[in-house]
Amino acid sequence: GDMMEGVSAEAASMAGHLKLSNLCWIYDSNHISIEGATDLAFDEDVGLRFDAYGWNVIHVDDANDTAALSRAIETFKATTDKPTFIVVHSVIGYGSPKAGSEKAHGEPLGEENIRLTKQAYGWPEDKSFYVPDGVIEHFNGAIAERGAKLRDEWVALTDKYRGAYPELSAELDLLLKDELPEGWDADIPTFEADAKGVASRDSGGKVLNAIAAKVPWLIGGSADLAPSTKTDIKGQPSFEAENYAGRNFHFGIREHGMGAIVNGMALSHLRSYGSTFLVFADYMRAPVRLSAIMEVGAIWVFTHDSIGVGEDGPTHQPIEHLATLRAIPGLDTIRPSDANEVVAAWKAVLKDASTPAALIMSRQALPTLDRTKYASADGLEKGGYVLADSDGTPDVILIATGSEVSLVVEAHEKLTADGVKSRVVSMPSWYRYELQDAAYKESVLPREVRARVAVEMAGSIGWDRYVGLDGATVTMSTFGASAPLAKLQDKFGFTVDNVVKVARQVMETK
Repeated sequence: GDMMEGVSAEAASMAGHLKLSNLCWIYDSNHISIEGATDLAFDEDVGLRFDAYGWNVIHVDDANDTAALSRAIETFKATTDKPTFIVVHSVIGYGSPKAGSEKAHGEPLGEENIRLTKQAYGWPEDKSFYVPDGVIEHFNGAIAERGAKLRDEWVALTDKYRGAYPELSAELDLLLKDELPEGWDADIPTFEADAKGVASRDSGGKVLNAIAAKVPWLIGGSADLAPSTKTDIKGQPSFEAENYAGRNFHFGIREHGMGAIVNGMALSHLRSYGSTFLVFADYMRAPVRLSAIMEVGAIWVFTHDSIGVGEDGPTHQPIEHLATLRAIPGLDTIRPSDANEVVAAWKAVLKDASTPAALIMSRQALPTLDRTKYASADGLEKGGYVLADSDGTPDVILIATGSEVSLVVEAHEKLTADGVKSRVVSMPSWYRYELQDAAYKESVLPREVRARVAVEMAGSIGWDRYVGLDGATVTMSTFGASAPLAKLQDKFGFTVDNVVKVARQVMETK
């Protein structure tokens, strides 16, 4: 049944293209899925499909033929130019009264059927958890003793390597301990205040390249969108069948496969990343979710993060995607507001190899805030921080992420000029903010200030946690539209005048 999944094609196609000869998949072909025989919905020749992908396809006609299985595995080990796909033809529930039936897939056999199955195997019917004489000795010989010998050989080899290549060995030690080289962040740029600014995808590309020059095991790529996501490592070759030393991966239009591969590399202690447009995050939700379940530091770079993509229209304008990513437990979803928050975001995620992160980047330019006037972008490490403030207890708190932070800063300045005590909170990471203690949260969002407005060019789901019953949001309640960004901002209320208007309304009704 697994081979019915379209996503299985993505990784398989990629492996065949890359000629990954150390990869072997063993496919249990028992022609049964939960609803019954697979021919209810599936009748293709899976072996021929993998042959078309460029795999070495081997059939084992009887799963009980251990000699044939052994020969197939030896053939795999001898194959050096392509991955191997072993199709093992089996009978599900072999030997039981439910053999060959979907009932053997998800139902307990039951006591009587277990007895009959043992009878068919010639097994003692009155024994449970029975390990016959000789099994433990055979297992130890085949696994434990062989493993000990192989480990000793590996340790001797690594000791020899350390003597010959001390610098590379030191890097390997850091990699395996999930640590970073000394000075890894020394060349990360800082960005001066600039009203025009730069798109966070562009500043993100600059930061990525500065780090990559210091961290050789930072590798990744995109789902055919590197020119747009700005995630290629400059001056480095591509990872291809002819060059496995390349650092730039071309995953093709295979978002799910990309996610699975990035997770695999992260499990091997590489600092791996994959990138695509935010709207396409839906295609790779399963591997993103798995990165959180496995607690690996995979980095997901999602650009083109809002209706800010303009004329591309509703099909490419993410609305609900931020909420769905934030809903994944253990995933650090970060939407930086300017180039210096991008710097802080990359620093934060690289330091933590056990928490996956989704970096949400814009296509449009974001003003680079004057950090001599406003708070340091290092506040991002705590998820949310006071960016701009008033004297005393504020009358209203404006909360925003990403491209909308500069908008609420303008609204704040207008309110301040009108005598309103306003506070701006940049909230790039809900995940990180929720890790802070109650005292810190109270210092940022004091309970006594109930007039709050959250501004984000995305759906409103989740913002009630921070604005409360008396607050309001300037968010998206519909899909977007195809038009220049300025017109979309007017249409959907992402203007200084509208934010000021909503702020005054919540101040009056709190």
